[in-house]
Amino acid sequence: QVQLVESGGGLVQAGGSLRLSCAASGIIFSIHTMAWYRQAPGKQRELVAAITSGGSTNYAETVKGRFTISRDNAKRTLYLQMNSLKAEDTGVYYCNAHYSTAWGSEYDYWGQGTQVTVSS
Repeated sequence: QVQLVESGGGLVQAGGSLRLSCAASGIIFSIHTMAWYRQAPGKQRELVAAITSGGSTNYAETVKGRFTISRDNAKRTLYLQMNSLKAEDTGVYYCNAHYSTAWGSEYDYWGQGTQVTVSS
């Protein structure tokens, strides 16, 4: 059974920092591309940051220079360090694990989400 369990969300003032964690089980963590998505009230879920199995990263333009995604394969854990938080960063943050096979099958797994609220 695949489980992605997020933690680290909470209420923080604008300009503050939070560190999200996502503990994975039931998958071969090291081969998956891992990502953080977020969903603000009334908006669609959007990609925040992703990191490949090889360690390459990409970020949404809105978080570049403020957020850092990282992974610890030995601990099967994904992280998101969020600095200089803004009110518009408020939302539910979801952990995602993605894997594509050589023959075209794709697998996606999601965590239950953790709430981040930034007060201005």
